[in-house]
Amino acid sequence: METSRRPAITVLCPPDGGRPAGMERLEADAELTYTDAAGLADALRGAEALLLWDYFSEAVHDAWPSAGSLRWLHVAAAGVDKLLFPELVASDVVVTNARGIFDRAMAEFVLGSILAVAKDIHLSHDLQTARKWLRRETRLISAETALVVGTGAIGRETARLLRAAGMDVRGAGRTARSGDPDFGEVLASADLVAHVGWADHVVVTAPLTDETRGLISEDVLAAMKPGSHLVNVGRGQIVDEVALVSALRDGPVEAASLDVFEVEPLPAESPLWTMPGVAVSAHMSGDYEGWREALADQFVDNARRWLSGEPLLNVVDKQRGFVVAEQGERSWPTR
Repeated sequence: METSRRPAITVLCPPDGGRPAGMERLEADAELTYTDAAGLADALRGAEALLLWDYFSEAVHDAWPSAGSLRWLHVAAAGVDKLLFPELVASDVVVTNARGIFDRAMAEFVLGSILAVAKDIHLSHDLQTARKWLRRETRLISAETALVVGTGAIGRETARLLRAAGMDVRGAGRTARSGDPDFGEVLASADLVAHVGWADHVVVTAPLTDETRGLISEDVLAAMKPGSHLVNVGRGQIVDEVALVSALRDGPVEAASLDVFEVEPLPAESPLWTMPGVAVSAHMSGDYEGWREALADQFVDNARRWLSGEPLLNVVDKQRGFVVAEQGERSWPTR
């Protein structure tokens, strides 16, 4: 008896050849092909689904002419700004992402960054290195304010955690509104200049889109509260880095905790490496022990839905560049 053909799923792996764990759970129902960027065009021929395990790769654009059978593309990352080239946006291919996997880790990273500034941890480390004993007073974050720029899943988890720590939190999103379950008040991002001076800590969690590129501009930075702290775990291109250096050097910004940059890795000649009050980390705010396994589990769960004809989760609005979800949505469960 002739058996029906199994759908073909291609997995784009990173240059080190690493593969997602647990993919054998799909082998009975799908034909899996693993490839690197060089072999992607060949591996895409006849493939109906593509997993971008190499989530920062831009190889899909060059291989797109071979993607005639593609119906679903999943990227193992929250941001899709490197992926949405015009041909993909105009196509019928459904794009999903890893929304929910990194929310808690990034929220904890933000809380840790705020605590490090309020409790003067960075200076304590420098004083320890210099073997200097200097007692001083630090600040209570329960007496401070935070404006979270970006009201998606990461921003919501961040707001919930900061509010649980006693902070007064507001959000900034596309439209202003009151009574939000996580932010209380949401301000319009277009009006940041008028509102950003309220916050002791300005936290950027937004995705990179045409609307958010350069959102934290020279004018926004100049309007920040004297002595304020900027945290960026979104995308480097959302913040005007040249203007940030000036705002850190001359005020009003006193501190910055930066996990993402306009150019990554951060060039050695960047003044941000050595500026007082600046903490640099290597685009790692969402990375935690077990995150790769959680990403693989998420894809397998979604693939099972796809193979069964059920609606996919985390469908990206390709015109907007992010997943449109309900307010108050909780994070995807992690391992």
